[in-house]
Amino acid sequence: MSAAAKITPASVKKSITVDAPLKKAFDVFTRGLGTWWPANRSIGSSPLKNAIIEPRAGGRWYEIGEDGSECEWGEVLTWDEPNRLVLAWRIGVDWRYDPNLLTEVEIRFTPIGDNATRVDLEHRLLENMGDRAAVTRETFDSSCGWSSLLTAYASKVKPDQNSL
Repeated sequence: MSAAAKITPASVKKSITVDAPLKKAFDVFTRGLGTWWPANRSIGSSPLKNAIIEPRAGGRWYEIGEDGSECEWGEVLTWDEPNRLVLAWRIGVDWRYDPNLLTEVEIRFTPIGDNATRVDLEHRLLENMGDRAAVTRETFDSSCGWSSLLTAYASKVKPDQNSL
């Protein structure tokens, strides 16, 4: 391998099955993002009050701080309700919004019978994070990364939770 060769980090892939029908699983993940996204996963200047995914291709993906400030995370690339969502993740290795960075988070929702849904998440194009891509991949793939976020989501989508 030449010195100029570049190793592309693998995508981070995580899956979880939730005890909820397809539409509810999709709705809680998207429209209910602010109900399950941990407050300590904020990049804004003010503590996190809410996290929003606007329900359409081209919609914003952002947080609202307790002081009313908004901080962009990315945007919706694909909105295929209730089956699939692709988000542009534009948060760099320094945990700041970078409008020039593009990595993608794809979430697929697959029904399992009438009352369960498999949720598959893939965070890809991590090579766009430059020379820290491999380290950043390790963070996303760790137990504190996407796994913990999917666990927080699954705890909110439980069948006894009737509202977002």
